[in-house]
Amino acid sequence: MAVDYAVIVVYLAGMLAMGWWGMRRAKSKSEFLVAGRRLGPGMYSGTMAAIVLGGASTIGGVGLGYQYGLSGAWMVFTIGLGLLALSVFFSARIARLKVYTVSEMLDLRYGGRAGIISGVVMWAYTLMLAVTSTIAYATIFDVLFDVNRTVAIVLGGAIVVAYSTLGGMWSITLTDMVQFVVKTIGVLLLLLPIAVVKAGGFSEMKAQLPTEYFDPLGIGGETIFTYVLIYTFGMLIGQDIWQRVFTARSDTTARWGGTVAGTYCLVYAIAGAVIGTAAKVMYPNLASADAAFATIVKDELPVGVRGLVLAAALAAVMSTSSGALIACATVANNDIWSRLRGAVVRGGGGDEPHDEVKGNRAFILIMGIAVILIAIALNDVVEALTVAYNLLVGGLLVPILGGLLWRRGTAAGALSAVCVGGAAVIGLMAYYGILANQPIYYGLLASLAVYVVVSLATPPTDAAVLAAWRERLAGRPDGPAPEDEALAPGHPSRSAV
Repeated sequence: MAVDYAVIVVYLAGMLAMGWWGMRRAKSKSEFLVAGRRLGPGMYSGTMAAIVLGGASTIGGVGLGYQYGLSGAWMVFTIGLGLLALSVFFSARIARLKVYTVSEMLDLRYGGRAGIISGVVMWAYTLMLAVTSTIAYATIFDVLFDVNRTVAIVLGGAIVVAYSTLGGMWSITLTDMVQFVVKTIGVLLLLLPIAVVKAGGFSEMKAQLPTEYFDPLGIGGETIFTYVLIYTFGMLIGQDIWQRVFTARSDTTARWGGTVAGTYCLVYAIAGAVIGTAAKVMYPNLASADAAFATIVKDELPVGVRGLVLAAALAAVMSTSSGALIACATVANNDIWSRLRGAVVRGGGGDEPHDEVKGNRAFILIMGIAVILIAIALNDVVEALTVAYNLLVGGLLVPILGGLLWRRGTAAGALSAVCVGGAAVIGLMAYYGILANQPIYYGLLASLAVYVVVSLATPPTDAAVLAAWRERLAGRPDGPAPEDEALAPGHPSRSAV
């Protein structure tokens, strides 16, 4: 294992070095949070694919393939479909808004009254997403170094927190590009063909396994529909995804770069399912489907290659973890803390200058420590991830897409949809169980009904707010204020809207 250890150590050292490089470049709020909005198509595509394909897509995707065969690809496939839909239909408009958070978009669209509540919901989602990604370190480091769960979480989490805190989005972007390359080589070019060959080829796989393992719909229509609701729609509205859209150099980059990344996700989904199916032939009696990835890597790959593939799994987890962490910190600082601090300062009779980069860096560190502590205390990854996505989709999907697509939607309708949808999802999860399908079905319907009814029952959004919204959507920001100040809570341009 010495060669494998060397590969991993070099990889981890490289991540920290890129964090240090990113710190030297991130000198403004825009550079720190959205990489200066300067990413071209190649880098944008790689980083977008890296963030959406995390530990659940890699280890979990192989596990679903082990359990259900080729239809196990559907979870990751719906993630790819969501990214394609976001890129083709919405990313250009999102990029032109020049905001930092989803809540700022809601403020612009509805007149500055939807931010804090939506910010709390989005913060809860990004926090749990970061936690679930951090828990995944335990599986990988256990295979690598045979360390206990707590040490594994602290070790992996500390590295991600370090490079994210140092350089913000620039560090995360650079590390994600490396992680994208490592995942492509490790999973698609090495593990996939080796697994198929070791299983005896597709003909032997078909001979050894039941026919339902090769049924594209074998996992079940209801499960596929639920995946679409949770993951496809979740890709449309998550802060972690939008924050990557904000890094695009232009709306064309956001559209076409995201389309390439979404297509890559579809290929990755099929690859994971095939690897899991091959693992089922070689190891038919594993105690856990999620152990399929680690088992096939540990037992079937040659020295050196094994280290690279484990680095690929680590890359998958780190990319999602770092993206969720900076999203969580951005929401906590810009949508919650800054608004509360601004209200207190304005009540005291004046505003106080502060270093926005330093403030955001401090929030990443604080949120990172909180994520590590919660990950150590929490055991069930699937339940935590389900809660996160149910809250996100049930509470925020309708007001966000309604704001983008329906002019008659109002602030009262949006706030009602967030509160009713979120409360319905929480209550229904308590009644039916966290992993049940009913909470997201009924919560989403309740949110939609309330949004439409309340919006129609209240006065239309002010014409000046809608005019300013259309200007932003067209890529013509209102006024000459610098980007880093124009959307700050309490700034005159926000008050005017």
